[in-house]
Amino acid sequence: MRRPVSRCLLAALFAIVRPGFIAPLAAQAPQDTLYHHSSPFYVKYGKFLLLGLSAGMSIKAATTHDKADESYDDLQRLCFSDPSRCTRGPDGAYEDPVAEDLYQTTLHYDDQARAWLYGGEVTLLGSAALFVWELTRPKNPPKNIPFEPEVTVVGSQTRLGFRVEF
Repeated sequence: MRRPVSRCLLAALFAIVRPGFIAPLAAQAPQDTLYHHSSPFYVKYGKFLLLGLSAGMSIKAATTHDKADESYDDLQRLCFSDPSRCTRGPDGAYEDPVAEDLYQTTLHYDDQARAWLYGGEVTLLGSAALFVWELTRPKNPPKNIPFEPEVTVVGSQTRLGFRVEF
Protein backbone atom coordinates (compact mmCIF):
# COMPACT_ATOMS: atom_id res chain seq x y z
CA MET A 1 0.00 0.00 0.00
CA ARG A 2 2.81 2.39 0.76
CA ARG A 3 4.50 1.84 -2.60
CA PRO A 4 1.67 3.15 -4.85
CA VAL A 5 1.14 6.19 -2.61
CA SER A 6 4.83 6.98 -2.50
CA ARG A 7 5.07 6.58 -6.28
CA CYS A 8 2.13 8.98 -6.79
CA LEU A 9 3.69 11.51 -4.44
CA LEU A 10 7.04 11.17 -6.15
CA ALA A 11 5.44 11.63 -9.59
CA ALA A 12 3.52 14.71 -8.39
CA LEU A 13 6.68 16.19 -6.87
CA PHE A 14 8.63 15.43 -10.03
CA ALA A 15 5.90 17.10 -12.15
CA ILE A 16 6.03 20.23 -10.00
CA VAL A 17 9.81 20.43 -10.11
CA ARG A 18 9.98 19.55 -13.80
CA PRO A 19 6.80 20.88 -15.46
CA GLY A 20 7.53 19.42 -18.91
CA PHE A 21 7.48 15.90 -17.47
CA ILE A 22 3.70 15.61 -17.87
CA ALA A 23 2.48 16.98 -21.20
CA PRO A 24 -0.45 19.43 -21.04
CA LEU A 25 -3.76 18.51 -22.60
CA ALA A 26 -4.73 20.12 -25.92
CA ALA A 27 -7.21 22.45 -24.24
CA GLN A 28 -4.49 23.59 -21.84
CA ALA A 29 -2.12 24.52 -24.65
CA PRO A 30 -1.61 28.20 -25.41
CA GLN A 31 -4.22 29.54 -27.83
CA ASP A 32 -1.69 30.40 -30.53
CA THR A 33 -0.68 26.76 -30.90
CA LEU A 34 -4.26 25.57 -31.40
CA TYR A 35 -4.46 27.23 -34.81
CA HIS A 36 -2.36 26.04 -37.70
CA HIS A 37 -1.92 29.38 -39.45
CA SER A 38 -1.34 31.99 -36.81
CA SER A 39 0.11 35.28 -38.03
CA PRO A 40 3.64 36.17 -36.96
CA PHE A 41 4.18 38.64 -34.14
CA TYR A 42 5.42 41.40 -36.43
CA VAL A 43 2.25 41.17 -38.55
CA LYS A 44 -0.17 41.10 -35.62
CA TYR A 45 1.22 44.24 -34.01
CA GLY A 46 3.15 45.83 -36.87
CA LYS A 47 0.00 46.75 -38.76
CA PHE A 48 -1.22 48.82 -35.82
CA LEU A 49 2.21 50.41 -35.37
CA LEU A 50 2.27 51.41 -39.05
CA LEU A 51 -1.27 52.75 -38.80
CA GLY A 52 -0.29 54.91 -35.83
CA LEU A 53 2.84 56.13 -37.60
CA SER A 54 0.74 57.02 -40.63
CA ALA A 55 -1.65 59.06 -38.50
CA GLY A 56 1.26 60.82 -36.79
CA MET A 57 2.97 61.64 -40.09
CA SER A 58 -0.28 62.96 -41.54
CA ILE A 59 -0.78 65.23 -38.54
CA LYS A 60 2.81 66.44 -38.84
CA ALA A 61 2.25 67.11 -42.57
CA ALA A 62 -0.86 69.17 -41.77
CA THR A 63 0.90 71.28 -39.15
CA THR A 64 3.90 71.85 -41.41
CA HIS A 65 1.57 72.85 -44.26
CA ASP A 66 -0.10 75.34 -41.92
CA LYS A 67 3.32 76.90 -41.23
CA ALA A 68 3.89 77.22 -44.99
CA ASP A 69 0.47 78.88 -45.36
CA GLU A 70 1.28 81.36 -42.57
CA SER A 71 4.58 82.25 -44.20
CA TYR A 72 2.90 82.71 -47.59
CA ASP A 73 0.17 84.86 -46.00
CA ASP A 74 2.90 87.06 -44.48
CA LEU A 75 4.46 87.39 -47.94
CA GLN A 76 1.10 88.37 -49.44
CA ARG A 77 0.48 90.98 -46.72
CA LEU A 78 3.94 92.42 -47.36
CA CYS A 79 3.31 92.61 -51.10
CA PHE A 80 -0.17 94.14 -50.74
CA SER A 81 1.01 96.75 -48.26
CA ASP A 82 3.98 97.85 -50.38
CA PRO A 83 4.12 96.38 -53.92
CA SER A 84 7.59 97.82 -54.51
CA ARG A 85 9.05 95.36 -52.00
CA CYS A 86 7.90 92.41 -54.13
CA THR A 87 9.72 93.19 -57.36
CA ARG A 88 11.76 90.38 -58.78
CA GLY A 89 15.25 90.52 -60.15
CA PRO A 90 16.47 89.00 -63.42
CA ASP A 91 17.16 85.67 -61.70
CA GLY A 92 13.52 85.43 -60.43
CA ALA A 93 14.35 86.09 -56.78
CA TYR A 94 12.78 88.90 -54.77
CA GLU A 95 14.97 91.97 -54.54
CA ASP A 96 13.83 92.68 -50.98
CA PRO A 97 15.61 90.26 -48.60
CA VAL A 98 12.59 90.06 -46.24
CA ALA A 99 10.29 89.04 -49.11
CA GLU A 100 12.84 86.51 -50.38
CA ASP A 101 13.24 85.08 -46.87
CA LEU A 102 9.46 84.66 -46.52
CA TYR A 103 9.30 82.98 -49.93
CA GLN A 104 12.15 80.58 -49.13
CA THR A 105 10.53 79.76 -45.76
CA THR A 106 7.29 78.94 -47.59
CA LEU A 107 9.12 76.63 -49.99
CA HIS A 108 10.99 74.97 -47.13
CA TYR A 109 7.80 74.19 -45.18
CA ASP A 110 6.03 73.02 -48.34
CA ASP A 111 8.85 70.56 -49.06
CA GLN A 112 8.74 69.28 -45.48
CA ALA A 113 4.94 68.88 -45.60
CA ARG A 114 5.23 66.94 -48.87
CA ALA A 115 7.83 64.60 -47.35
CA TRP A 116 5.69 63.97 -44.24
CA LEU A 117 2.66 63.33 -46.45
CA TYR A 118 4.55 60.83 -48.63
CA GLY A 119 5.82 59.06 -45.52
CA GLY A 120 2.29 58.89 -44.11
CA GLU A 121 0.93 57.47 -47.36
CA VAL A 122 3.65 54.83 -47.60
CA THR A 123 3.14 53.67 -44.01
CA LEU A 124 -0.64 53.63 -44.56
CA LEU A 125 -0.15 51.39 -47.60
CA GLY A 126 2.14 49.15 -45.56
CA SER A 127 -0.45 48.89 -42.80
CA ALA A 128 -3.20 48.11 -45.31
CA ALA A 129 -1.01 45.43 -46.89
CA LEU A 130 -0.46 43.78 -43.51
CA PHE A 131 -4.20 43.91 -42.72
CA VAL A 132 -5.07 42.33 -46.08
CA TRP A 133 -2.29 39.76 -45.78
CA GLU A 134 -3.52 38.65 -42.38
CA LEU A 135 -7.17 38.54 -43.44
CA THR A 136 -6.48 36.44 -46.53
CA ARG A 137 -4.46 33.76 -44.73
CA PRO A 138 -6.35 30.50 -44.30
CA LYS A 139 -7.62 29.92 -40.81
CA ASN A 140 -8.28 26.41 -39.57
CA PRO A 141 -10.64 25.76 -36.69
CA PRO A 142 -9.01 24.95 -33.37
CA LYS A 143 -8.14 21.31 -32.75
CA ASN A 144 -9.99 21.11 -29.45
CA ILE A 145 -13.62 21.44 -30.70
CA PRO A 146 -15.27 18.12 -29.73
CA PHE A 147 -18.63 18.68 -31.48
CA GLU A 148 -19.04 20.07 -34.97
CA PRO A 149 -22.45 20.13 -36.70
CA GLU A 150 -22.60 19.38 -40.41
CA VAL A 151 -25.23 20.68 -42.83
CA THR A 152 -25.24 19.48 -46.45
CA VAL A 153 -27.71 20.15 -49.24
CA VAL A 154 -28.12 17.48 -51.92
CA GLY A 155 -30.75 18.36 -54.52
CA SER A 156 -33.93 19.15 -52.62
CA GLN A 157 -32.79 17.43 -49.43
CA THR A 158 -31.05 19.04 -46.51
CA ARG A 159 -29.10 16.68 -44.32
CA LEU A 160 -28.18 17.48 -40.75
CA GLY A 161 -25.54 15.57 -38.88
CA PHE A 162 -22.78 15.88 -36.37
CA ARG A 163 -19.37 14.53 -35.77
CA VAL A 164 -17.85 13.78 -32.38
CA GLU A 165 -14.10 13.37 -32.09
CA PHE A 166 -12.42 11.66 -29.18
